[in-house]
Amino acid sequence: MSFEFLISKIQKNNFLLIGRAGVDIYPDPPGTKTENANKYVTHLGGSSANMGVQLTKYGGSCSLLTRVSNDALGKFAINQLAFYGVKSDLVKLEDNESRISFAIVESTVVDHQSIIYRHKAADLFLNKNDIENSNLQNYECILITGTSLAAEPSRSAVLYALKLAKEKNIPVIMDIDYRPYTWESEDKAKEIYNLAGNYCSGIIGNDDEFAILSGNYDDGLRYAKKISKNCDLVIYKMGEKGSITFANNEEIPWGIFPVKPLKPTGAGDAFMGSLIGALLKNYDLQKALEIGSAAAAIVVTKVGCAPAMPDLDEVLDFMKNNNINKGEK
Repeated sequence: MSFEFLISKIQKNNFLLIGRAGVDIYPDPPGTKTENANKYVTHLGGSSANMGVQLTKYGGSCSLLTRVSNDALGKFAINQLAFYGVKSDLVKLEDNESRISFAIVESTVVDHQSIIYRHKAADLFLNKNDIENSNLQNYECILITGTSLAAEPSRSAVLYALKLAKEKNIPVIMDIDYRPYTWESEDKAKEIYNLAGNYCSGIIGNDDEFAILSGNYDDGLRYAKKISKNCDLVIYKMGEKGSITFANNEEIPWGIFPVKPLKPTGAGDAFMGSLIGALLKNYDLQKALEIGSAAAAIVVTKVGCAPAMPDLDEVLDFMKNNNINKGEK
């Protein structure tokens, strides 16, 4: 494949997202610590669901492939996906004792706590039959989050999907989305992420996540550059220092929009969803990176993840009134 081919497939606007949908609750009002809360607000969460919401706000046609618990919370997530315009036809109800991914997230930065419950998470029961029944050939681009690789049977199912996508010439973009508490070891994560990466046209992650792929924190950036030789789009994110993108034989340092955050969560989902959405809207890569950075900045100033995802008009207005700082190499 090539970067131009990847863009052409993105612009056909038919996305399959493989990952998780979850339920997030937030102590209310914002700034309240969980242990002091008397009430909470409830929102759709989960990285793939959040990305789908963001991409849909740019006009993306998105279907989510996952499993949720066969209970009120699972059905809440499905209803919320419909509310945001993300197609849920491929979302299956898991009937065992699993539970949907559930998070209690504080809208505060100082001493922030996100408490995430993933024991027997329903999305990790995704299986090979789910992949076969999804008719991958009907989609033009697949977006996955790496948490779906963390445990069986989802791990084997997603790897199977990646192999099929490769055979059918469907590009895959992976957000590494490393959550250590869902993996048996860093060594296993390194092995599986690199195996999955061999099938991907795009890989996006932060410095900590690329450290897992490389096996050495100090080697993450070099490793990102190395794999870009065989991957059409690699984005190495560095928090306040911005990001470095490798694409089209170019190395593009990019900055962030400094804001006063309300919470530290949701930025990565907004970045990826907006980046793909901007490329869908025919913006060039550098402008898409700027739009992604702006969306990430907006989301951390609001309560929630899915409900905080901005549309393109809000992002462009934000960019007119805020300055991006320079990226670092």
